Amino acid sequence: MTPQEPSADTRRRARPPVDPRLLRYSPTTQRYVLVTAVFAIAEVIAIIVAAAMAASILSELIVLPDLRSFDAQWAHLAVLIAAMAARAGMAYGHDRYAHRAAQQAIAELRAEALDVLTDPRRTSPRTLLTLREQAATVLLRGLDALGPYLSGYLPALVTAVILTPTVTVVIAFADWPSALIILITLPLIPIFMILVGLMTRDRTSRKLATMSRLTAQLLDLIAGLPTLRALNRAEAPTAQVAELGESHRRSTMSSLRVAFLSGAVLELLATLCVALVAVGIGLRLVFGEMSLYAGVFALILAPEAYLPLRRVGAQFHNSTDGLTAAGQVLELIDSPKGSATMPVTGGRGVTVAGAPITILDLGVHGRDGWAPESLRATIQPGSLTLFTGPNGSGKSTTLAAIMGLLAPDDGSVLIGSIPVDHADPESLHEQIAWLPQQPVVVPGTVGENVELFGVLDRDAAERAAVASGFDSVVLELPKRLDTRLGAGGVGLSAGQRQRLALTRVLASPAPLLLLDEPTAHLDEDSERAVLTALRERARAGDTVVVVAHRGVAREFADQVVEFDGGVPCATTH
Repeated sequence: MTPQEPSADTRRRARPPVDPRLLRYSPTTQRYVLVTAVFAIAEVIAIIVAAAMAASILSELIVLPDLRSFDAQWAHLAVLIAAMAARAGMAYGHDRYAHRAAQQAIAELRAEALDVLTDPRRTSPRTLLTLREQAATVLLRGLDALGPYLSGYLPALVTAVILTPTVTVVIAFADWPSALIILITLPLIPIFMILVGLMTRDRTSRKLATMSRLTAQLLDLIAGLPTLRALNRAEAPTAQVAELGESHRRSTMSSLRVAFLSGAVLELLATLCVALVAVGIGLRLVFGEMSLYAGVFALILAPEAYLPLRRVGAQFHNSTDGLTAAGQVLELIDSPKGSATMPVTGGRGVTVAGAPITILDLGVHGRDGWAPESLRATIQPGSLTLFTGPNGSGKSTTLAAIMGLLAPDDGSVLIGSIPVDHADPESLHEQIAWLPQQPVVVPGTVGENVELFGVLDRDAAERAAVASGFDSVVLELPKRLDTRLGAGGVGLSAGQRQRLALTRVLASPAPLLLLDEPTAHLDEDSERAVLTALRERARAGDTVVVVAHRGVAREFADQVVEFDGGVPCATTH
């Protein structure tokens, strides 16, 4: 099972106000809910005490002339001021704690999701390619919507669960008709919230999906801007980006309109409900059916019974954004569970040097069928093996299976006599030098990127740079090896990035070299120089596997494995 974009059925499924997985993956959220509950209980006590003191003061000032002095009321006033100060202090303290806890909870979820996405035993490289735009949007911008949800909606919800029933019960002891009116009118607010939620949930999902498309478009545009400028086509994507931006604006404004209207409706409804309680209390006071103390006490507490639900209504838009973002992040975290078959630790140690690699009926089922299917081949040490064939036939997937980065659906890969899925991953990867189709270049200097996977032997690095042609690239850079590169290798062309990555692999002392399209961006002379260096590594006893399409590589290969869409076959030169 792999993480995928939520389907329409998933989006339409009713979400609980608090996703239990949020509490499971974020210890900070667990503590936050507990602290919020404690604050809510303390707030209930402060509210009831303040209402009792205010009702006592007003009733005694009106009904008992002998108690209309400061000396007679100073104790009530002191308790009232203390209760109100305590409530204000708790609100201030909780708000400060809420924002910090929200940011920490977001960081925990973001780290958990990144651990899943970067762990090849839980998310395969092929799946990661399909998820990268959605994951980038959700983890960077979408997850920020969880902040208002945690700091605003969640405490309002916890307070509503604790404060509203408690205040209603206290009102019932003072004036049961007012409590009855509250019990009858309270369900109207959640009903309207549910109706609003039905209107907003699809809008929120569409807004996040539009944001994902816009982000992906902009990232692709920025990455390809040098090429577009070279072809004098830099203005070509303007209309498409503008259309995506307008679509995002429309979806956002649609969500905001519903949020403002829903807040106004819920506020009006709560105000009318309080008015009903006030009218009932006023009529009973006029006809002498209740005491002034009970009437004032119930009248002060009545708005407090509705206040938490009004807060929930005011924060409801934040809840839809937050729950949508949290749901997608939690799906990223949850979906790969149970899909990993590779051991995390404790596998058997494996020695790659001098060991043949045996591929037995290897099969991986993807979106377009089996690629590869029933692959059988033996890769001998001290040889250069070429994987060739049409795109999508499973060449890169086979390399991933050799490295243990994905679990095959059929067959197995053995290094010596040890299956890869039984080998210790850390030990295995230390003995492999891998060049993917898109080389890894991180922000930093050129020298730091050359030594990205460890400090290389200077002589070996110089020979590798000469073989890959990277030495001439370095001479052209303004600060040589101290030249700083941007994210993804900004500052170098595609061919220069390829030469940098080739230098790392050729200088590596690893006994197993796996290279995916290593000469894709090189001219024929440079391609021959690189393949010559790879053949020399093979003649020195290392195992070299190259994925290539161009026929030049066949001249240097000791063995060719054809991926022709059917059952791959191996030929030896």
